[in-house]
Amino acid sequence: MGELSLVTLVIIAANALISFKGFSDETFFNKYKFSTSDIQRGSKFQIFTSGFLHVDTSHLFVNMLTLYFFANVVIWQLGSVAFLIIYLGSLLLGNLLSYYFHKNDPYYTAVGASGAVMGILYSAILLQPDMTLGLFFIIPVPAYIFGIGYLLYTIYGMKRRTDNIGHDAHFGGATGGYILTMILAPWVLESHLLMVILLAVPIVILFFLQRTGYLSR
Repeated sequence: MGELSLVTLVIIAANALISFKGFSDETFFNKYKFSTSDIQRGSKFQIFTSGFLHVDTSHLFVNMLTLYFFANVVIWQLGSVAFLIIYLGSLLLGNLLSYYFHKNDPYYTAVGASGAVMGILYSAILLQPDMTLGLFFIIPVPAYIFGIGYLLYTIYGMKRRTDNIGHDAHFGGATGGYILTMILAPWVLESHLLMVILLAVPIVILFFLQRTGYLSR
């Protein structure tokens, strides 16, 4: 945590400005949200732009707060360029996987930076697995427990299907952060092998549940 770096501040500001524009402008929101039917008609930019829109202020706040908790760990250990690669790569992979799973559902829509944020979260935990967070700013919780719990919330959101938050993008983003971090910092395989294995488990479980159709029943 600590002071916000410039790159983190820019990302938070971009999410806030674009999201608040979407809150007050339905036409803008609908143009740039993730929509399977729109993407199939040529609006490929939605795979990127939907990652900067949010459903409401609480959705925006949770994503940006999570980013705040974990961004500096990645930036301090890998640098700002690597941080951007992981953030944007996780955003794109998360939404591409959402498209893959929902390409036959013309009514599927989603928004949110959750995929990108989940990528940064997973990257930070791989880089510094001994991190501890203050749950509700009071209760100390190991960061990897928080990360796994976040993915469990994803299962609930994907199963419930009562909002247009990009829950499917969560594990796509987590996978992106996981893979990109090991490419950019291969030393984590040797230094933090147990955490590499542990964080792979919920990704595999989520993928299995999605592929078996459990989340769509």
